[in-house]
Amino acid sequence: MADTVREQVRRTHASLDAARQSAASGEVLSAAYGELGNLLLAAEYHEAAEPCYLAAEETNPSEFRWPYYLGHVHQRRNDPDRAAAAFERALRLQPAYAPAHLSLGEVHLVQGRPDAAERAFTSALASPPHRQAALFGLGRAALARQDHAGAAEHLESALAIDRRASAIRYPLATAYDGLGQPVRAETHLRERGDVRPATIDPLMDVIRGLLHSAARFDGEARQALSRGDWPAAVAAARAGIDLTSDDPRVEASLRHRLGTALAQTGDARGALEEFQRAVRLAPDFARGHYSLGILLASSGRRTEAIEHLSAAVKLDPNYREAREALAALMSPGGPRRLKPPLYRGGRKPHL
Repeated sequence: MADTVREQVRRTHASLDAARQSAASGEVLSAAYGELGNLLLAAEYHEAAEPCYLAAEETNPSEFRWPYYLGHVHQRRNDPDRAAAAFERALRLQPAYAPAHLSLGEVHLVQGRPDAAERAFTSALASPPHRQAALFGLGRAALARQDHAGAAEHLESALAIDRRASAIRYPLATAYDGLGQPVRAETHLRERGDVRPATIDPLMDVIRGLLHSAARFDGEARQALSRGDWPAAVAAARAGIDLTSDDPRVEASLRHRLGTALAQTGDARGALEEFQRAVRLAPDFARGHYSLGILLASSGRRTEAIEHLSAAVKLDPNYREAREALAALMSPGGPRRLKPPLYRGGRKPHL
């Protein structure tokens, strides 16, 4: 663990020990177990978090949070049956919590139970902040039943809410392929990505905000970039850089995200400096070389751009965007400089 996180865990564990030794009430002891479980979940020590949540739930069975968090632990440990049972226990305590219905629906899809998934996603549909995620789930449940028309209808409705959610496009392409509409399928297939519908989950926000670590801010910067919030991405990346000490790859990732956000705001010089720092920290960082190459090409520094784009292709032979940019620069009749593309999030790592 990072030093700051290790110290957080030690303090929290000491608080739990104090609560146990003082014969605290069930609610106090449950909260102490749950707090340690939360910290371990945030740090992705899922196996260690599980007994904490089990103890928290046992000492206070009426508290909704512990089976809900336990469901996420089981889900991340690829145990869908136990995850479903935990989410169902949580929903018996708080039936109106839409994120729990969404999580249960996702687990049912993994279990191969599309009808149960449909019921769970339908329960979340009435909540406006969760409508897109619910429609996304309903579309995939319909697709699992080979209901291509129903899948296309749900997924098109989901995409209309926020077209940046590029993860919707692959199942939508599959639905149109099943309907015998290859042109529409290919259109969505070209735009596919991994940006899922945004959801509001206050309980998981608590988990994400617990760690005072560079990795936490790296995740926040990534999420801000995916939604096009450049100032938030800059702030998160800089906060994370301040916490990096002995992990050059995390710092390289943070500097790359900072450079990406700066490029979108028009600060080309600042972006160039961050991309250069990223590849110095992690010379095998293909995405960093690609971004640096694109920015150099956009300013007419063709020879240097070719050098970094070539490095990106060598490091990742399947990096299609890097290959295309390199081919454009090296083509006899090609452009002497490239225009940097806007960041779109998703699978394609533009900048």
